[in-house]
Amino acid sequence: MPARENLPSTIKRSPRKAQDTYAATLDSAVEQYGDGERAHRTALSSLKHSFEKVGDHWEPKEQRGPSDAQAEGGVDTDRPTAGGVDANASKKHLLEVAKRLDVTGRSRMTKDELVEAIGKANDAASRRALKAERED
Repeated sequence: MPARENLPSTIKRSPRKAQDTYAATLDSAVEQYGDGERAHRTALSSLKHSFEKVGDHWEPKEQRGPSDAQAEGGVDTDRPTAGGVDANASKKHLLEVAKRLDVTGRSRMTKDELVEAIGKANDAASRRALKAERED
């Protein structure tokens, strides 16, 4: 599978099932759409249905399904994406993820604020991991 050779770093640090999901979907999408942005968006969308981004990697979601309003709406939807955060998860789950990521002020945040804060923490963790990879 050609996709397996060029997995994004966050997916390389994820469980084998996440890697398999992304790679299989990407290979199929490349056959259908060509090797471009649409194929990569399709693979990421498929990954987000079963996994959520936590820090610098992807973890299995408690329940399979769309992760945000954009994913719920389909191909012609033009809504903001939650960037891998499972915005449809319960507030309790989001609080647990925020605690693991050491998000300050999480107990006073609304659900939307938690989604945004987790997204920022995920981005920061990914940047740190990329920097560490480059230094090695």
